[in-house]
Amino acid sequence: MAARVSALARYWWTFEAPVRPREYLRHGAGLVALKYAGDVLLVALGAARFWTPVDYLRSIPFLLSTRLEGAPPWLVPALALWTLPFLWAGITLTLRRALDAGWSAWTTMVFFVPVVNYAMMAALCLAPTAAGIPGASERPRPYEQRLPSALLAMGAGILFGLGMVLLTVTWLQRYGVALFFGAPFAIGALTAFLFNRRYPASSRESAQVACMTLVLTAGSLFLLAWEGVVCLLMALPLSLVVGLMGAAVGRAAALRGRAQLASTTMALALVPLSAVLEPEAATGRVLHEVRTMVVIDAPPTRVWSHVLAFRPMPEPRDLIFRLGIAYPRYARIEGSGVGAVRHCVFSTGTFVEPITWWEPSRRLSFDVLQAPSPLRELTPFAGVAPPHLDGYMASRRGEFRLLPLGDGRTRLEGSTWYELRLAPEPYWQLFSDYLVHRIHTRVLQHIKREAEELT
Repeated sequence: MAARVSALARYWWTFEAPVRPREYLRHGAGLVALKYAGDVLLVALGAARFWTPVDYLRSIPFLLSTRLEGAPPWLVPALALWTLPFLWAGITLTLRRALDAGWSAWTTMVFFVPVVNYAMMAALCLAPTAAGIPGASERPRPYEQRLPSALLAMGAGILFGLGMVLLTVTWLQRYGVALFFGAPFAIGALTAFLFNRRYPASSRESAQVACMTLVLTAGSLFLLAWEGVVCLLMALPLSLVVGLMGAAVGRAAALRGRAQLASTTMALALVPLSAVLEPEAATGRVLHEVRTMVVIDAPPTRVWSHVLAFRPMPEPRDLIFRLGIAYPRYARIEGSGVGAVRHCVFSTGTFVEPITWWEPSRRLSFDVLQAPSPLRELTPFAGVAPPHLDGYMASRRGEFRLLPLGDGRTRLEGSTWYELRLAPEPYWQLFSDYLVHRIHTRVLQHIKREAEELT
């Protein structure tokens, strides 16, 4: 059994064996069934809902917004992690099937184009095995040196990355899958392809050059004052993982056909095209809730006034806030009851929060009418204000709940509901949930100290 599982793993996730038409269809159908079963199980466990096959054919944003409302915070990231091995299997199987059919290895890039990818996979299921399939290229000749190939590859990868940022951020003002997934994959593929085209390098060498290219691209964005440190650091883990996938594809393409520059250019053109075609409504449909609680050694009647408004807090020592993440300073309220307006002052500006539910010593709910920037970019350059600082993470409403514990203590819960317009949304949710939780903790702990000072 273990040997069979190991053989399947090698077949799905390596470039070792060719993939014939029947195997492509059979393994592809099996992987889809396994992926669907895992998704259904996760959703059933986390949200007590059932994703039908009909639901599954709809868009991911539709599923997340209509089937997972109220789901626990771990569910969407878990679904994303479950997707990764199947995504990689699809890439490797498609690349080897394309080569087996005598097609360009760069056909794999079509795998990421919606709708068109289904037509491509159907064609690969029917295309016969071609005669004279090229194998790996010969070892490098003496005049083909490693360093010039690496420098050329990294330069091309950096230029492509900067071009994608200009297109998606500056022109389209969109932070979507094409930018955070398509671009790193293409950078890794292009870099490894050019590196191996004249110098057939090892997998390790190709991965190192691809990672260096991605880091240098991030550094270029910083030096050009297009982005700050915090956002680049958050994007880098995803970029490196996806870039390594692309590097494996680019190396495989180079070792099986050196002269495919025309095919390479056409394949890379699919990435900016997908950015233009990517629907704007692909993100921001899911309302995420973050809930944090604290137990206070004081009754709800005493805690209530500190929930409505609290005194200025000392400046934070937490590294996350010192790096530029917005943090709360104090709160004040104008009026009383539903219709009153609460002002929560942060380091980057003020949240304006009209009250929608007023139940003294029990519950305070509010909408967010106006919100400041979620962070100040950590950069030595003046005027760095990328579009994602304005509305791409938007708080919509909040709530405090006070639950008496029966022994003179109170459990105070704070919730924030927010939207994200960054893709892939599950990845960015990991950061946003953590940051909102840290902000909650700072506020709740301050309220706890204020309320307990009077005991």
